[in-house]
Amino acid sequence: MPTARSWTDELTDLRALVRFRLDGQRSARRRRLRWVVPGLITAAVLLVGTVAGLDPDPERADQLRRLFPVSCLAFLGLVVTSAIASGGGRELLPRDGATPYPVGPVVDHLGALLLAPLSVAWLFQAWTLLGVAAYLVPPADLLPAVLVVLAWLVAATAAGQVAGWSAETVRRTRHGKPLLRGALVLAVVAATVLALVGPAVDLGDPDGLRFLRVALVHAWGATWLATVVGLLLATVGLVLLGALPARAATRRLPKDEARLETGNHPARPNPASDFAALHRIDRASVLRSLPLRRGLLTLGLSPGLIAMVADLDWDTVILLPGLTASGGALLFGVNAWCLDARGALWRESLPVSAGLAFTVRAGVLLELLLAASAVSVLLGAVRAGVPTLSEGLALGCIWVVSALMVVSASMRWSLRKPYAVDLRSARATPAPPGVMVGYSGRLALATTMVGLFFSGVAVLWWPVSIACALPFVLVSLHRLRRARRGWEDPFVRSRVVTTVAA
Repeated sequence: MPTARSWTDELTDLRALVRFRLDGQRSARRRRLRWVVPGLITAAVLLVGTVAGLDPDPERADQLRRLFPVSCLAFLGLVVTSAIASGGGRELLPRDGATPYPVGPVVDHLGALLLAPLSVAWLFQAWTLLGVAAYLVPPADLLPAVLVVLAWLVAATAAGQVAGWSAETVRRTRHGKPLLRGALVLAVVAATVLALVGPAVDLGDPDGLRFLRVALVHAWGATWLATVVGLLLATVGLVLLGALPARAATRRLPKDEARLETGNHPARPNPASDFAALHRIDRASVLRSLPLRRGLLTLGLSPGLIAMVADLDWDTVILLPGLTASGGALLFGVNAWCLDARGALWRESLPVSAGLAFTVRAGVLLELLLAASAVSVLLGAVRAGVPTLSEGLALGCIWVVSALMVVSASMRWSLRKPYAVDLRSARATPAPPGVMVGYSGRLALATTMVGLFFSGVAVLWWPVSIACALPFVLVSLHRLRRARRGWEDPFVRSRVVTTVAA
């Protein structure tokens, strides 16, 4: 009787692992998580139904039809970039928690595929493609158009996981890290050259993806059938192909993580004050964490490069600080005290005030978000031209306002719902996947609405931007002050410390 494992065994292990994660949550949280997927599907159905009922403008429809392949290509770039930055994808089971269980690399790969859509960036892009498809076709052809988009979404997600696991395998080789850094430099240089060339390059109709537009507007035809069947077959092949680099990556030592855990950091001179000491510790805990360092670099470069290549105007560049800040908070800010992990018990024994520790942690999060947002804005400003005084002040206001809003929300959530997370793993997230969807949705919605508000204010007299930013700043500072008082409460602080140190 054969005893080798088959693909059905991997699916059985995946189903058991999902149930294990759900059963490990509290009963109320488990009930909320079970409504996440139905809620997301309902939101997508409502969006498609609402857009399908609109009367399309011929000129706008023609433009969207021409740009549809570019949008599909942008979605592919998004999932590939996010998978490479996170080392293959998200973890269905954290690294330390998986130690006593026989979780194989194929199950890990399938779990990463399962969790890939639980990201607001993925969801927003997917909803955008679905909305564009519903806008371009008549109601009678809505179903085949949606099937084309869904087939592309699953195929692109599977391709992103293959790219992520392949990059992780290369990264764990002897010269893998310099190779990936060289590839990153080449990508930045190529994007810069492409942006400087300007109108000479037409990105509006890539020939390789023109079949998507043809399949979208010719429902139930031969091209539609070949596109849907081809994408589904490609998805199956990519899922099977992704298991190969996943196995190869598992057999190799994660050199970056091992280097951080075994590195030698010489002692520096004693800081001049308690504030300087805590600031040094908190900043080092972020910059020495592999997923946080990669995530901040990706968040700083990706939106700015896209804005530079797409030649966005200042009214759109103004939206970048909010999007970058909300993405940066999802790296660790929504569970800020998990950076201490087991060291939280030692931190509590230090002879410093609790309020000072809170101020330093919030300050480190704020400066990192401001730095990442500044990189995005500077890259996006390469082709946006010289802003007017009103546009420059509106940009500066949204840069500060969005960062303060995100920091105040993150510090409140960090006190309300702490989680024990090991951020040493390159694929770690600061909270469970279902919780991260809620956090990212609230942050992205708030920062986008505020960004749109200041984008409209940018056309007004320049003092209006400052007057509009002042209430946002005061409200954020008030919320930070309330959160600091909560951290100073010994009962609240002990609950957070015992949770993150578990």
